[in-house]
Amino acid sequence: MSEKLQKVLAQRGLGSRREMERLIEAGRVRIGSRVAQLGDRIEGDEEIAVDGWRLGEKRQAAGRVLMYHKMTGEMCTRSDPKGRPLVFDHLPPIRQGRWVAVGRLDINSSGLMLFTTDGELAARLMHPAQGIVRRYAARVLGRASAEAMAGLVKGLMLEDGPARFLDIQDAGGEGANHWYHVSIGEGRKREVRRLFAAAGLTVSRLIRIAYGPVELPRTLRPGYSRPVPPPLVDQLYREAGLPVPARKT
Repeated sequence: MSEKLQKVLAQRGLGSRREMERLIEAGRVRIGSRVAQLGDRIEGDEEIAVDGWRLGEKRQAAGRVLMYHKMTGEMCTRSDPKGRPLVFDHLPPIRQGRWVAVGRLDINSSGLMLFTTDGELAARLMHPAQGIVRRYAARVLGRASAEAMAGLVKGLMLEDGPARFLDIQDAGGEGANHWYHVSIGEGRKREVRRLFAAAGLTVSRLIRIAYGPVELPRTLRPGYSRPVPPPLVDQLYREAGLPVPARKT
């Protein structure tokens, strides 16, 4: 039985069906020798390529991966009608391809962002099915009770479904503010802030400190980037469920 192309791509962990529809509309998907169109259906034996890579094909070279220290006030879009600063403004230029953001941070959040030239790697790292762990340092107004902390780990119902922290650690603090280190396994919009809000707590500052195996280095200043070391790039491919590409010797 045939299935819609966007469903097949989504099942391969490349993103949501809506995201795959946009990918198809942008002409970035091919079926055999032709550019795919919305409405195409897949029987099962067709050759499908996204951004030039055939699904299931072992990559000849790893995509480039950057870590970037996002500043508060920066947008994660490629353009902004209000003229606000963009994270892409600070990335090094590349001759071929383009930088793809691995997830986003809202304008009021800062910390680690990953960028890659491998679109499939980015999509897999963002897909909830992969369960890539994101870690954050959150400063909240007030201090969570033991009951509230237990509820945040057990799970709460948000407007877009149930959500929870994989873990939450008390990181100390003074006065009205208190810090917590939390982990989540998916990247829904403003999920950390909304979880704390559901427990009656307001996040006054949010910093992403790790994405999968990549941690934000203390020496990486806000507004600067650096390449992710090759061993960590290989680990990202493994956690994304993709073959680790061979490296040039």
